[in-house]
Amino acid sequence: MPKGVFQVPPAKNEPVLSYAPGTPERSELKKQLKAYRSVEMDIPMIIGGEEIRTGKKVSIHPPHEIKHCLGHYHQGDEAHVHQAIDAALKARSKWAEMSWEHRASIFLKAADLLAGPYRQKINAATMLGQSKTAFQAEIDSACEFADFLRFNVQYMTQIYSDQPTSAKDIWNRLEYRPLEGFVFALTPFNFTSIAGNLPSAPAIMGNVVVWKPSKTAVYSAHIIMEIFREAGLPDGVINLIFASGPVVAREVFDHPDFAGFHFTGSTEVFQSIWKTIGENIHRYKTYPRIVGETGGKDFIIAHKSCNAQEVATAIVRGAFEYQGQKCSAASRAYMPASRWEEINKEVQSQLAELKMGPPENFSNFMNAVIDEPSFDKLESVIKEAEQHPEAKIIAGGGCDKSVGFFIEPTIIQTTNPHYRTMEEELFGPVLTIYVYDDLKYDETLDVLDKSSIYGLTGAVFAKDRYVIEKTAKRLVNAAGNFYINDKPTGAVVGQQPFGGARGSGTNDKAGSLLNMMRWVSPRTIKENFVPPKDFKYPFMAEE
Repeated sequence: MPKGVFQVPPAKNEPVLSYAPGTPERSELKKQLKAYRSVEMDIPMIIGGEEIRTGKKVSIHPPHEIKHCLGHYHQGDEAHVHQAIDAALKARSKWAEMSWEHRASIFLKAADLLAGPYRQKINAATMLGQSKTAFQAEIDSACEFADFLRFNVQYMTQIYSDQPTSAKDIWNRLEYRPLEGFVFALTPFNFTSIAGNLPSAPAIMGNVVVWKPSKTAVYSAHIIMEIFREAGLPDGVINLIFASGPVVAREVFDHPDFAGFHFTGSTEVFQSIWKTIGENIHRYKTYPRIVGETGGKDFIIAHKSCNAQEVATAIVRGAFEYQGQKCSAASRAYMPASRWEEINKEVQSQLAELKMGPPENFSNFMNAVIDEPSFDKLESVIKEAEQHPEAKIIAGGGCDKSVGFFIEPTIIQTTNPHYRTMEEELFGPVLTIYVYDDLKYDETLDVLDKSSIYGLTGAVFAKDRYVIEKTAKRLVNAAGNFYINDKPTGAVVGQQPFGGARGSGTNDKAGSLLNMMRWVSPRTIKENFVPPKDFKYPFMAEE
């Protein structure tokens, strides 16, 4: 694409609405929540533009109110996965040939629909289906999702405009082709924006997609697909399926036209799928692109020069917003002995004001964890800490699933920096703190760096700039997103491209040009305007 031709509007971050008392958005959201609660939604798969209902219905319940039914989705099987792949491949040629500006128009329209008439629909669906507060839903399902769509379109135009130089009588150009086959998107429950970005990012670059959302996020996935279809996405470009993981895996990873995998989820699942792809590599027409963001054991380390109140706030927000179910959530912290009493006092003060309950009550800071297996795992870890000689519960610890899957914001203090909850990912509102000797800061950095397989996010709090620089350098591989005097959560598209390495994924940086480059296969085209007509070169002439 030549520079200066058909420039799209510069991408800007969607403004976050406050939902404060008296604001119109608060009233609109409450109306939408009431509307969704009053009906049971019937959710089909969308394959080749057709609504597929199997009659094998699975009920959907809010994690915070397990007796209430939001609706049902229709479970698919091997035949439906195969049908989705066929539909994608059928749509591939026409979609790949569509002019980029028309693909751009579809997703820019989707962003405006999302930020406008669908804003409270997507927020309410996320709040009810995934148990998020109004603010957490707003920054995720409305704002970040719209940002992904707008910025990814901008990155597409940047990629297309990156062209090689040409010599005299020669024109060189790069053609950015979509992958030869289909892309499989496997998306998580914790961010509606990720569920929308993983299938749409490859589609923006001209690819066709088979999309399987988490079974605990089908409710919002249905609204995402509704937005895409209203925006004019052609049939078969993105196909939404609801089938079990093993069933989908057998069909997708055995197929010769499998060309790419876009994933966010657990490290164990990602590694297992990578192994399967490797074992099947001889089946494929091309080497599949594998892009994955997985878990984290994200940290906060405070130096003695820190501001205690800032550290405490980062702990409470970083560890307990959305019940600690963010890939970036703080789950281990290293506190200087000389400042710990002051920091802990402020943490306890803030936790005393924190309320937990259903998201429809806007005064609640926390809601429920996503499902019963998650609840049971977290409860067992907390009970173990209560009895372990190297650990003690200094805040929270309460667990109750009689109404919903509620776990209090829990802080474990340990005397062992290698205690289980300092190293294993838990994905819930459980933070473990190790208090270190002020004189052993460097030694503590070494322990922090070596005690986790992950490398996603981390934060340092200090006023001493020499300490900040030393910490950033020493922990260069410990976090793909590193924060200075800020909590380790809340990456914004276009500002902090997100992703980590080590056991945390391929670090292809969602929300950046780097990720979008993974969904194209460039072709170099050289055109010679004045081709030579003799094989001889000047050096061959006789003297």
